[in-house]
Amino acid sequence: MRTKHILGLAVLSLLSAVAAVFIYSKFFQPEPSIVEITRPAEVKRVGLAGAETRFTMDFTAAAANSVHAVVHVKTTAFREAEINPLYEFFFGITPEGSPRPVTGFGSGVIISEDGYIVTNNHVIDGSDEIQVTMNDKREYEAELIGSDPTTDLALLKIDADELPTVKYGNSDDLQLGEWVLAVGNPYNLTSTVTAGIVSAKARNINILRNTFSIESFLQTDAAVNPGNSGGALVNTAGQLVGINTAIASRTGNYTGYSFAIPVSIVKKVIGDLIEFGEVQRALLGVTIADITSTLADEEELDGTAGVYVNGLSESGAAKDAGLKTGDVILSINDIDVNSVAELQEQISKYRPKDKVKVIVKRKGNLKQYDVVLRNMEGSTELVKTNEIIEKLGATFESLTSAEKRKLGISSGVRVTSVRPGKFMKVGISRGFVVTAVNKTAVNSVKDISDILKDVDGGVIIEGVYGDGSKSYYAFGM
Repeated sequence: MRTKHILGLAVLSLLSAVAAVFIYSKFFQPEPSIVEITRPAEVKRVGLAGAETRFTMDFTAAAANSVHAVVHVKTTAFREAEINPLYEFFFGITPEGSPRPVTGFGSGVIISEDGYIVTNNHVIDGSDEIQVTMNDKREYEAELIGSDPTTDLALLKIDADELPTVKYGNSDDLQLGEWVLAVGNPYNLTSTVTAGIVSAKARNINILRNTFSIESFLQTDAAVNPGNSGGALVNTAGQLVGINTAIASRTGNYTGYSFAIPVSIVKKVIGDLIEFGEVQRALLGVTIADITSTLADEEELDGTAGVYVNGLSESGAAKDAGLKTGDVILSINDIDVNSVAELQEQISKYRPKDKVKVIVKRKGNLKQYDVVLRNMEGSTELVKTNEIIEKLGATFESLTSAEKRKLGISSGVRVTSVRPGKFMKVGISRGFVVTAVNKTAVNSVKDISDILKDVDGGVIIEGVYGDGSKSYYAFGM
């Protein structure tokens, strides 16, 4: 009886619970809310992968391919000893002073097994002796084959065979952010390798002061210091893509920026020096400017692309081909140019008499011109080694009309470099402007050569320096 009573109560409780749930869900349950649960994306932590998946940049092969082909360059220049003029006044004699040696250091890159070496012009400029030391400590006396102040390049030759070399790469293919190595001898610390990336291309930093200078540097953040000049900039394959030349610094030491001459220019200049002994410089015959927003507004241009032509040489290649002042040059042989440096770099690849396709925009319309490039004398002839100029030991550049007016002269050619020869012996230095030779005005290298070709005796050089001071020099041929 008691068991039946307990079971009855349990059944009654269960029925009551079911009834309560039914009534609550029917009349009192709120509307259901939908919550969407999304699985968060998997987070990948860069650089924190396990050792088996970590990426490592390895420069050892590139360094091994280049370090033995980069040499240490030591230069010596002998300068006449400074003599106090009071010595002669009091004692009646002039003491014999021995030349005072001045040494300099830099780097160079071997480009051929038989001993051709590329370096910077500023490394060897004015030197009387050049010594090259290999990575294995072998030493050689080097001969200066030729130099080009407009690109700051020079070519040396040593008497050796089966030398390690660096192969040419392609600087046009370099990308911003690409890894490169600088190989050289900073502070006389031989065989030093540093790494960085390409920070910019076609950079003009206005360090070459010649009128026709070409500055289209590769900018990197590879550490370069005094002594690196003339050394190699190589890609990760160990190929030469530039010659290290300069740093941007207020202290004279590396502060984050370094600059190299691209190998596209190096190949052309060095090829000319080997084949002709001189650089076959081709000119388009224009004066140009970068297009800024201000210039675009002033000249009513429809953009900032290209390079603005603000002047033409009277007998230049561009004018004869049909280009006009106010044109915007967009490309050279289908390669876009958007700065003065880029245009100069493209033209520097060619020689006089080469034909280039120039695309310009004129008043909104595109035009194509085939321009036959000319040399600095205005002709299409290749320049040949001039024995008279070689004897003088100097290179020259023409002056613009504005430069002549500033100096107050009507004629003249500027001395761009001096090496052992007549000019160096009498003290003529770089920057001197020769206005006349043997009382005859000169405006070109040809003028100097024509005046001196039949001279077998004394020569009088007249001219001025940049501050306007006049000077006269005399020597015998």
